[in-house]
Amino acid sequence: MAGSTTGSGSSPATDDVSDAVGGDDPARGARDSPDRAVARRRVRDRVERRALTALAVATVGLLLVVFYYPVATVFIDAVVVDGRVTLRVFADIFRDPFYFGELARLLSGVPPATVLASLLSSDPRLGIVGFTVYQALLSTVASVALGLPAAYLLARYEFPGRRMLRSLTILPFVLPSIMVAVGFVATFGDRGTLNAVLGAVGLGPVDLLFTLEAVVIAHAFYNAPLVARVTTAAWESVDASAVETARSLGASPLRAFRDVVAPQIVPAVLMGATLTFVFTFGTFPIVLALGGFQLATVEVFVYRLIRDLNYAQAAALAIVELGISLGVLYGYLRYEARHSVRARGVRPLPRRPLRPPALSVRELLPRVGLAAYAVVALVLFVAPIASMLYASVAGPDGLTLAHYRFLLERQTTGAAFQVQPWPAVRNSLAFGVASLLVALPMGVVVAVLTTREYRGRKIVDAVGMAPLSVSGIVVGLGLLRGLVFGVEVAGWRFAVSGALAIVAAHAVAGYPFVVRTVAPGLEGLDPSLVESARALGASRVRALVDVELPLVWPGVVAGAAFAFAISIGEFSATIVLATGTNQYTMPIAIERFIGRRLGPATAMGVVLLVVTSVSFVVIDRLGGDSYGL
Repeated sequence: MAGSTTGSGSSPATDDVSDAVGGDDPARGARDSPDRAVARRRVRDRVERRALTALAVATVGLLLVVFYYPVATVFIDAVVVDGRVTLRVFADIFRDPFYFGELARLLSGVPPATVLASLLSSDPRLGIVGFTVYQALLSTVASVALGLPAAYLLARYEFPGRRMLRSLTILPFVLPSIMVAVGFVATFGDRGTLNAVLGAVGLGPVDLLFTLEAVVIAHAFYNAPLVARVTTAAWESVDASAVETARSLGASPLRAFRDVVAPQIVPAVLMGATLTFVFTFGTFPIVLALGGFQLATVEVFVYRLIRDLNYAQAAALAIVELGISLGVLYGYLRYEARHSVRARGVRPLPRRPLRPPALSVRELLPRVGLAAYAVVALVLFVAPIASMLYASVAGPDGLTLAHYRFLLERQTTGAAFQVQPWPAVRNSLAFGVASLLVALPMGVVVAVLTTREYRGRKIVDAVGMAPLSVSGIVVGLGLLRGLVFGVEVAGWRFAVSGALAIVAAHAVAGYPFVVRTVAPGLEGLDPSLVESARALGASRVRALVDVELPLVWPGVVAGAAFAFAISIGEFSATIVLATGTNQYTMPIAIERFIGRRLGPATAMGVVLLVVTSVSFVVIDRLGGDSYGL
């Protein structure tokens, strides 16, 4: 009996260790398993202790390869010409009136007073850079003008659907710009829905395509919700007790708004305006589709120089663009550091019902203004998408599926050099999944690094979020000139395919949004949760995986949806890297179709909308309010 007990009475832990050892001899397994278990535990603990550091090093290394090195390549192309370091390319650009208009004459010795008089004339020469600044300023004014009423509505009034409407302000980060351009062509084109409505009421047609007005309106479609979102968040953080105190001291509602509310929302408005200016200054798909080369911005002309193989001038012009954008951002950050007012209270201003039982004249006027704004917003924000959907099934004789049949026929009978729908869809989905697998872990690691207290945290944050300030054209050009063309290291030449370069560009564009959705959740966690896990013996990585990430999982899912959606709609870097290859995506296919036949372009736009909408549903249902954009 004793022998039987000894042979079968080993503990479950010992049995598990023995199984893990995998030996055939039970006696040897029993003899070796405790030592091996201790050794394995030590190795596991050592790996876990260093895992976060290893992940951080891997992320930094990947960023160096797929972002910083390509961008550095662009800088080198601009200052190294024919093997010699020179600033001649920059000098030629600054002296060329084609780029800087009247300001270029300053470097030619023309008196400043003469240049100023020319700039103030009825028809000043602005040049490519000057026109880009001009259209960005107009787009910023339009976006702020359309975004502020929306912020006022969302922050100050309560009504059914308010939360859903607030969620829809995330659309600029999800909808591909080239798809929106198709919607604007379907709305404001010669045969668009706007002219159809005007003709039905006896008014003449309006020709908005390939005009500055169309570009500004399209930019407002994208950026007005951004202004509304950041301003609404600031408005909702205003301390109601401070307003009540001002009113109790005799201040009128207008005076209380000016002295208490305005100082807290002005920095948010300026942040929205600054981001709008930067985004529209580096605009590309909207101008290319709605303005063409006759309204070329710096970004469009950089693409044209790349297509003409003029890499040195393209790189120099891209650096000039980047310098202006970073200068504007730096100016805003300096202002924010000096003038921003942090919310001190926890009780927000109460929202009024949008449809109260009784209305006075004083309460009626703002609601009438909001009703007029709703009509404008309906035309601007809903009509392009609705027009695209309608144009995809509209024909000369009524509703038809001919445009979708054309896509299917192009798939089977199109020439080899023509864009075919299925490869475009397949490539978009493949690039989206691949870039997600890269961007998600990168974003989570950077989010962890930027939410820990240590010296140099701000530098890590700036380095990690730098891709947000660099245009896709610059990243695409750098990847093309660097990794795709090949790099020589110790006599060996390393090069990547166009597909890998596209995945890298998409991951670089998407991972900052993962950071922005995960970091706020990590910062809001109770530190005692992690401390308890560490006190119980969990390593730093184990605490992150088992405690922190499950608690911020909605933010992780939202970040994943952002990364996937951004990859699906990315256009700027993709068109640089896919030119001359068969790696075109749905946005590239739409751009090719839109210049020839609107019907197939709208049909492909609907396909892209369906794919993108899946990501938006994931964000809205699983991400909820956890994302911090």
